[in-house]
Amino acid sequence: MFAKDIGIDLGTANVLIYVKGEGIVLNEPSVVAIDSETKKPLAVGKEARDMLGRTPGKVKAIRPMRDGVIADFEITEIMLNHFIKKVNGKNFFSRPRILICCPSDITGVEKNAIKEAAERTGAKKVFLEEEPKVAAVGAGLDISRPSGSMVIDIGGGTTDIAVLSLGDIVTSSSIKIAGNTFDRDIYKYIKDKYKLLIGDRTAEDIKMTIGTVLPEGKNEKMEVRGRDLVTGLPHTVTICSEEIEEALRESVYVIIHTTKTVLEQTPPELSADIIDKGIILTGGGALLDGFDELLARELQVPVLIAESPLTCVAEGTGVLLNNIHLIDK
Repeated sequence: MFAKDIGIDLGTANVLIYVKGEGIVLNEPSVVAIDSETKKPLAVGKEARDMLGRTPGKVKAIRPMRDGVIADFEITEIMLNHFIKKVNGKNFFSRPRILICCPSDITGVEKNAIKEAAERTGAKKVFLEEEPKVAAVGAGLDISRPSGSMVIDIGGGTTDIAVLSLGDIVTSSSIKIAGNTFDRDIYKYIKDKYKLLIGDRTAEDIKMTIGTVLPEGKNEKMEVRGRDLVTGLPHTVTICSEEIEEALRESVYVIIHTTKTVLEQTPPELSADIIDKGIILTGGGALLDGFDELLARELQVPVLIAESPLTCVAEGTGVLLNNIHLIDK
């Protein structure tokens, strides 16, 4: 039995695994639940995510990835081991080659930590590729030609912005403002305005259900349940899309400002190509109502959402695995 090459999108919010010849075989939350006394893992992925904010004292649900990098090495290793076994990438005779994606601006130490975690799961060889590059490939862009392509990948922990040409990154920036930041913004807004304490899961649900970044975007209402900070009792409030736009505004404009900075550093010839082709938006953040419209308005450049923004990076690893000779230098 030959080893299968595996591509991993090791995200702050989700882990996606692509197996060569099979496509995306796993898409699970990056969460591990452990017994804090014995340090034994109790659940990984979807099961563990359901426990977030609902565990008894000795059970801890942990997100081992923070801002696109490993925050807890041991737990990341447990998580990777579990997922690779689940997709049967680790059978008795084979050690797979693994391609992992990482944010574009991380340090050498952080890169080594990601590489080491993958090696310890039994990989024969580990390749690291930068996320915006892989996202561009997964979105169907031909980055090998001498023409400029631009990608904004809004993930869970980081937003990666990059201009690519001739198969590599020309200018890029990676900021730690992304999906998780939006959740925290919503949590803080509701706590400050309504004196209501909500959980991470609730904040994410609000973002996905009624969230918008356009002042004139969707106009929906939602009932939110939490704990009243004044009385300490369960309480329900009704919030609307307009309030979520207000809560997210500051973080969204940091992403826009960073994108402008990357465009300012781009050679003029490539800038002309970007105006022709437009900017491709990938990652979960691309699904936030009105983001493409707001970016197009602020940057004066067409902005298009990738066909399947959530799986772009994983699909990109698939394309690169089929051309592994190009990265196996």
